[in-house]
Amino acid sequence: MPDTPAVIATPRSRVRVPLRFHDGYEVDAELVTFHGLADGQEHVAVVLGEPGPVPLVRLHSECLTGDVFGSARCDCGPQLREAVERIAERGGVLLYLRQEGRGIGLYNKLDAYALQDQGLDTYEANAALGLPEDARDYTAAAQMLRALGIGELDLLSNNPDKAGQLRELGVGVRDRVPTGVFTTAHNVRYLRAKVLQTQHTLPLAALTELSAG
Repeated sequence: MPDTPAVIATPRSRVRVPLRFHDGYEVDAELVTFHGLADGQEHVAVVLGEPGPVPLVRLHSECLTGDVFGSARCDCGPQLREAVERIAERGGVLLYLRQEGRGIGLYNKLDAYALQDQGLDTYEANAALGLPEDARDYTAAAQMLRALGIGELDLLSNNPDKAGQLRELGVGVRDRVPTGVFTTAHNVRYLRAKVLQTQHTLPLAALTELSAG
């Protein structure tokens, strides 16, 4: 169970960066880096709009294949694009966390993909490789939020574990706001496994119908 971070993280640098997405959506953001993060990774906070007392926040785990190359095997790229616009409209922060493959790394994630091609789901594939189903720890995320002066937030996520870990780390999660559902012919089994294995708030009946189709 996570404990409240003992080490206090502090902002290292702040820089304005204009963002532009493939569909033409543009927004200005402030990117914040940090000293003293518990895991030593180079996580980045993306501050969008004018955050209020209870900002909208997303914890987005890095996904090279989805975020950069537009892989249809997951929903990460569309979730990132949606989150930036929704957070910018309301005011808040997207934490871009260097947790590729739910924390197992890029090479292991691609090895897991190969096992998924043989019929395993995303969690079974990790287990077959001797790896955790989900290795992510959000201690650094809680440190980043505190460094930004955020003690309470609404969390943009379908994943109850993110909200649970943040609460255990002393961050107030007032509400969990679901993201959109971004299905492709290649990711329906992946999304369905999220519901069955880790209780993501996604429409199971619709995903079951699509996966059987």
